[in-house]
Amino acid sequence: MSAQGPDQPGEARSPAAGPPADAGPPADAGPPAERNKRPALLPTRVPVKVAQQHEVGLRSLGQPNALARQFDFTDDAFEWRRLFSELFGTFLLVFVAAGGPIVNARFGGHAISPAALVVAPGLMVMAIILFMGTVSGAHLNPAVTIAFTLRKDFPLRRVPMYLAAQFAGAAAATLLLVGLVGKQGTAGLTLPGPGISTWVAMAWEAVLTLGLVSVILGTASGAQQIGALAAIGVGGYIALAGLIGAKISGASMNPARSLGPALVLGDWTSWWAYLLGPLIGAAVAVGFAAILRGPGGGEFGRSAAQGTLGAGWIPGPVAKRFDGAG
Repeated sequence: MSAQGPDQPGEARSPAAGPPADAGPPADAGPPAERNKRPALLPTRVPVKVAQQHEVGLRSLGQPNALARQFDFTDDAFEWRRLFSELFGTFLLVFVAAGGPIVNARFGGHAISPAALVVAPGLMVMAIILFMGTVSGAHLNPAVTIAFTLRKDFPLRRVPMYLAAQFAGAAAATLLLVGLVGKQGTAGLTLPGPGISTWVAMAWEAVLTLGLVSVILGTASGAQQIGALAAIGVGGYIALAGLIGAKISGASMNPARSLGPALVLGDWTSWWAYLLGPLIGAAVAVGFAAILRGPGGGEFGRSAAQGTLGAGWIPGPVAKRFDGAG
């Protein structure tokens, strides 16, 4: 007798033996019409490659890497990275936004052109989004954090620490500016322009923030995700809003940018306009986004709001496994 079993390939089966017990009816049995209706038998074996990918995916649950990066934001071990990103990013933004007027006042008021003063923060925001937006989402602005939360792209439990990091970054930037250049009157504050009431400044801030948050939510949604180009859209809007709004309200659009310097410089003139205005504009922008695209920003919106710690980042232990070193 052959060493091969009855189901081994290559064994000759005698016609008298008939078909195997589990083979089912022959493919050519029955009338032609019925033969055409029978589905072809599908292979039941799972490809080895698919099984290996599934195994790697299960091993990487809870670890922030490229295969399971959708789980990064649920890992509290990396919260300090996100908070540092928000603190550092807001620090850089306010260092430029408040630093320009302070330096200008220190050197006579004409060292930096008015256009450069309002364009510089937009360029800085663009750079921050590009170089660390994937870590925390690069909100840099309490109004943006609250807008993402209202759209349900950002968890409520993380809002307080994000806001604290943003205000801390703004205050730290102002402290450094004062320490390096000195306190130059009201330079660095966002204040209503000459003849502009606090109510008008608040309304102006609300309208400008409505546009800013609309751009942010629009470029961070599944309907219109444009990736790194979002930095150009957001930075460009900030620059344009500054060009038309700086003389009216200062074009802050950011409570941290306004209240951080107010705390350090001890001047709370019209402070509530720069808190309520951006929050009102952000809330209206969320409503407009729902009208335009429906509620929520989808997977892309959540990734933009929460950050991914870098889509291609693979921590050491996992990288070693892929390299065969671990």
